[in-house]
Amino acid sequence: MIFVGIDVAKNKHDCYIFDSSKEMIETKFSFLNSLEGFTTFKNILSSYSDDFSNIKVGIESTGHYGNNIINFIRKNSLELKIFNPLAVNLYRKAMTLRKTKTDKIDAQIIAQMLFSDDSNSYLPIDYHINELKSLARHRYRLIGHRGKYKISVTRILDIAFPELSGVVWSVHQKSSYALLLEFPTVEDISKAHLTKLTNILSKNSKGHYTKEKAKEIKVLAANSIGTSEWTIGFELQQTIRLIQNIQYEIDLLDKKIKEAVIATKTPLITIPGVSYVLASIILSEIGNVKNFSNSGKLLAFAGLEPSTHQSGNYTANVARMVKRGSKYLRWALLQAARTVSMRVPVFKEYLSLKKSQGKHHLVAMSHTAKKLLRVIFHLLKAEEIFICS
Repeated sequence: MIFVGIDVAKNKHDCYIFDSSKEMIETKFSFLNSLEGFTTFKNILSSYSDDFSNIKVGIESTGHYGNNIINFIRKNSLELKIFNPLAVNLYRKAMTLRKTKTDKIDAQIIAQMLFSDDSNSYLPIDYHINELKSLARHRYRLIGHRGKYKISVTRILDIAFPELSGVVWSVHQKSSYALLLEFPTVEDISKAHLTKLTNILSKNSKGHYTKEKAKEIKVLAANSIGTSEWTIGFELQQTIRLIQNIQYEIDLLDKKIKEAVIATKTPLITIPGVSYVLASIILSEIGNVKNFSNSGKLLAFAGLEPSTHQSGNYTANVARMVKRGSKYLRWALLQAARTVSMRVPVFKEYLSLKKSQGKHHLVAMSHTAKKLLRVIFHLLKAEEIFICS
């Protein structure tokens, strides 16, 4: 059997090859992250064995840099195992006390791990799940961009109209944005016609804000300590438009995510409280559920398992969540635990039980998320729909 370790980088990949037989072949080389480089890599493997079933390839999970080489390996029917970067780092430290880390050494470490590892080969993820993962991660980034602009709006209003946040439900609601786009400074608001002000607020709040609210805001603006500089008003308008543009793109993306989730026919959407967006994150981050032999390993992957510390006769009483693994999966599960516990009696009772045991709300919610993940694991493994008891 031939073992191949690959350390992935942006422009080139380092490779280490050795044979477990008595001949003990050992080869170290680099190849470019290009079609020419991939072809060179394939030709070198072919020189060792015409039968690719005798070759095992190990690679470290390194995000998008490894996508193309992984696809190339699978396309050529090579057995592939993807290692967690944390596991590779710990294995390297266990091999030597020297603080030595290079791409060539990492490739050798991965090959050695592949040789010594007796776990099942990493099962490939369905093409549709990979697409879903791209969409979910893209949405996560868009939400982050939108959040930064919202912080900017809050900062600008602290200068332009600090009193506004005290009289509206949120400065980031639709009616507040409509008001500020039309009248970006306190001077503009104070001089605005009351009827026009009322119409803007009423229309964009679905009648929640009436003429009385318009009067209140108008009086506050007239007596505000906020600045009326046009530059501040222009920045405020432009930032709000950027938020609205991003939100428009998020809405389009959500439609695509919904279509993609429905196409997978996943049982996750049968769980009350699990939206299409949450289902997309959970499903895409788990990938192929067959890669996890039990729910405990899936909990570890999500970083939801408790840490342990024991030495001699001492055992720590407080076990914090390890928070290793996929942060996206962990976030989605905690969000889903909140919404599911509001709709499913079993989860609602479980959350109440944990709180009655004296656990903090967030700790109780993390226990609920773990219970939910165990249910999800069963549904995906058994391909069953969720049935409320």
